Amino acid sequence: MTSSDPRSAAFADLETFLGRVFINAESEAYEVFLAMDLSFSQARTLFTLAQTDGPLAIGDIAKLVSLSVAAAGRNVDQLVKLGLVERTECDQDRRVKIVALTNKGVELARAHLDAKRDSVRHMLNRLDLDQCERLSEALAPLLALTKEDLNDQH
Repeated sequence: MTSSDPRSAAFADLETFLGRVFINAESEAYEVFLAMDLSFSQARTLFTLAQTDGPLAIGDIAKLVSLSVAAAGRNVDQLVKLGLVERTECDQDRRVKIVALTNKGVELARAHLDAKRDSVRHMLNRLDLDQCERLSEALAPLLALTKEDLNDQH
């Protein structure tokens, strides 16, 4: 987009808004992880497990968080020591290690997500109801996009 594009100003405003949302939400939410002394990749591993419907093999975790299997395994080892995940053997193939969140891991992931939501709610509470409704209507077309739609843009 060029500066002569009529969407340039809107794009800049939206970029500024999203930057503020991300900065506010992430800074508050990451306090939870800093308190537990988790690395970024350990936090990503925890979130990946929290966003799935069930346990994952270490190899699958490695792919999803873009790590080597060895690095993913080290992250899992640390998370096991902290009581955030548990590791078991796969019933079909004992060489495969399956990882699932413990109750403590679920609570930590939920606390992180709740902190992000609270930050966004705090920002939205500064708007009146009509402004919130207009923002929701404006975001609807973007929220309707699928992952494939977004990938087609690149």
